[in-house]
Amino acid sequence: MIEKRELICVTCPRGCRITVEMEDEKIIRILGNTCERGKKYAESEIKDPRRMFASTVRIRNGVHPVLPVTVTQPFPKDRLKDLSAELRKTEVTAPVRMGDVIVKNVLGTGIDVIASRDMESVRS
Repeated sequence: MIEKRELICVTCPRGCRITVEMEDEKIIRILGNTCERGKKYAESEIKDPRRMFASTVRIRNGVHPVLPVTVTQPFPKDRLKDLSAELRKTEVTAPVRMGDVIVKNVLGTGIDVIASRDMESVRS
């Protein structure tokens, strides 16, 4: 039996409506994309959906109580809750520079969590 999944491509402003036809969890046809990027997006979204992720971690001695962080590359969508839980346990000490690695190889994914802004120390 052929299963159809509908997607809206987000790789460019066109927002193509893409239909992916699958049989036994195998892609047999991709329809509606107007460029090759749309086809690659649909394949990726079906086989291994990933998302960019931004959050905060606690910071000691910082001018603010939390430090904004992001991931260095798209993170597996099915593990985002695990990533959030890991970041809730994470605390760093100021000063921190934008781009500093906060968590290396988070959850064994090969993806790093980095600071997305500078954070100075509170002066005594």
